[in-house]
Amino acid sequence: MAILLDEKTRVLIQGITGREGSARARFMSEYGTNVVAGVTPGRGGTEVWRIPVYNTVEEACKERGPIDLSVTFVPGPLVRDAVVEAINAGIKTIVMPVERVPLHDIIEMVHLAKQKGVKIIGPGSLGIISPEKAVAGWIGGSEELAKAVFKAGPVGVISRSGGQTTTICWAITKAGLGESTAVHVGSEPIVGMSPAEVLPLFEKDEQTEAIAFFGEIGTVAEEEAAEVIKRGEFTKPVVAYIAGTTAQPGVRFSHASAIIERGRGSAQSKIQALKEAGVIVVDRPEQIPITLKKILKR
Repeated sequence: MAILLDEKTRVLIQGITGREGSARARFMSEYGTNVVAGVTPGRGGTEVWRIPVYNTVEEACKERGPIDLSVTFVPGPLVRDAVVEAINAGIKTIVMPVERVPLHDIIEMVHLAKQKGVKIIGPGSLGIISPEKAVAGWIGGSEELAKAVFKAGPVGVISRSGGQTTTICWAITKAGLGESTAVHVGSEPIVGMSPAEVLPLFEKDEQTEAIAFFGEIGTVAEEEAAEVIKRGEFTKPVVAYIAGTTAQPGVRFSHASAIIERGRGSAQSKIQALKEAGVIVVDRPEQIPITLKKILKR
């Protein structure tokens, strides 16, 4: 199994005729993703890599049938309208591989999504991948690299860093384990699904036996995840690493969401919260697969 995405998930690409949309459409399709349609206003009736293009999401859904997930390759200032259109068309999962989204637009999109029961991954997410099944976004980059780095296995991966999502999965694969699904939650100050909201999905997934969690300073995402574990909403082993242990309050680290403010969001507070919840917190990222192998006895 997997979470959020598998080979049967019916996927739409918004902005499919743009440079990134076109390139990623080819990558996603070649990897095995069930891409059934694309949308670009004014380009309806054309094709991209044999994927039919429509003018609106509503038109795509009418012509192609129910669509489960949309990937938005739309510039940040314009992505709000694309996401609202997808939500109103009934799509229940939206992956946003786009940065520089206006903060008030993010707030509006996330609020609407929660009202409608829609899962948003991002903004600022490289995407999600269920190895040997499907990929949504640009995580992995190319079919060849994605197939080399990501292998099906028992470890669910949650990451707040795009680059480290691939690095951690490569290390897990090299250790002989593999991944059920890897999720980069996004790098903006506000994102749709937080790690705390992703954990319960992995709890229900039979393939997932443990979690690798790459966290970092800024926001209270890790503290919220710790609370989920404390409440018993997630019961499987978790191995975590927190980046940015040397950063001082007020220092920007990595990207916009990684800022320490008034004692909140520091590496120390996150590590303490996770350890109190029973999470194994390692000192270096390379210790994650080693620790997982011991836990899973592989």
